Amino acid sequence: MQQDIPQPDAVTPHPAAVNDKAPGDENLAPQKVRIMGRASYFLAWFGGCVSIGTFAMGSSVVGTLNLIQATLAIAIGCFVIGVALALNGAAGYKYGIPFMVQARSAFGFSGTRLPGLVRALPAIVWYGFQSWIGAGALNAVSETLFGFSNIVFFFITFQLLQILLSVFGFQGIKWLENIGSAFILASLVYMFYSTIQRYGDELSASLITMEGSWGLPFWGATMLFLGIYSTMILNVSDYARELKHGSGPGMLTTIYSMSILPCTIFMGLIGFMVSEATGVADPIDVFANAVDNTPLLMTTLLFIAFAQVTTNVLNNVVPPTYVLMDVFKLKYRTATVIVGFLAFATFPWELVKDGSAAGLQVFVQTYSAFLGPIFAILVVDYYLIRRRQLDLDKLYDQNGPYQGVNYAALIATGIGVVVAFTVSDISWYASLIPAGVAYYVLMRYWSPCQRFTN
Repeated sequence: MQQDIPQPDAVTPHPAAVNDKAPGDENLAPQKVRIMGRASYFLAWFGGCVSIGTFAMGSSVVGTLNLIQATLAIAIGCFVIGVALALNGAAGYKYGIPFMVQARSAFGFSGTRLPGLVRALPAIVWYGFQSWIGAGALNAVSETLFGFSNIVFFFITFQLLQILLSVFGFQGIKWLENIGSAFILASLVYMFYSTIQRYGDELSASLITMEGSWGLPFWGATMLFLGIYSTMILNVSDYARELKHGSGPGMLTTIYSMSILPCTIFMGLIGFMVSEATGVADPIDVFANAVDNTPLLMTTLLFIAFAQVTTNVLNNVVPPTYVLMDVFKLKYRTATVIVGFLAFATFPWELVKDGSAAGLQVFVQTYSAFLGPIFAILVVDYYLIRRRQLDLDKLYDQNGPYQGVNYAALIATGIGVVVAFTVSDISWYASLIPAGVAYYVLMRYWSPCQRFTN
């Protein structure tokens, strides 16, 4: 029999989730106590979305869009993100389950390794990339104030610090994001103002007067700014399970969109404008040249370092941590430490080079081609196949109907990926309908998948 949530702010684990679970499932059990209200949740998303990757995406569309088009592309991307987060986060919000458990009804216990891997790999790459940026900021501060410069030392130290912060879980993340939000907003406003002051004349002559494009490059740009967060769209249940009940879909969409929009607008446009004016894509070099006042420069660089911490611990640590917990049955703290050390192996010093902005654009387009189909499958599964009713007993019973692999989900993912790569500029958008329709048809009419509809 299908089950529902018995209490507004707490979920009592079903018997299968407690007694007959797969080893390690106690780490992924339905959330009992939710620690975030609406304001806290909003601030957590706000603080966790100051992505230097957004800066790089702004740099990558220089020469394609004018200033108005770039601003509108960011706004549209953020609205789509908000809707997608609310849709896919509904299961985690209602039932208190994480992404890796949510995916079992569509992919099967063994099949969840595919969406888990697709979600984890980009997170680890961004983790290393943003840690290198943060280390570069700290190195610049140290060199200016003390004459000591050793970015490798600061990278290792900075990464160890983030690993330490990550092991405290969501309680630590909540306070880190909430406290840091005011500092982040003030710093972003100042950085944007400095950019306008330093490069205003050059920008007015190029970015405002150029014709740009309202065609495929424009919609491709909306997907690039969406693509930065398409990883979070997939595992939003990991965060929504921490939010107290009482918010409807409209409120949740507003929280997501409005928390992501300010940081994305500022960071995207700063990267867009500065790269147009200087040709430089490394944010450390950009602000070292843009800010003449030493105290303000130190504040700006410290902001960059702090912003990487708030973004990494929320967006790039939790998702791969849950994947490792599910696949290898690890404890939370053990998994966070492993994720932290894996980030060392991403060669982030190669990703921050001025010529790497285009490569990062291809990277976002490529992983979005995989994330889009999986998102579509999860949404179709929850809303059309399950009618928003999940049976938690089955989701935690490794010998139940969801054991093994649901090949309907794998085939639908493959179809979505193929279509996405044929239109790589808008890969995420292009993959949604083919993957969603294929999954629905296979689940309804292909007999090997019928046990997954129970």
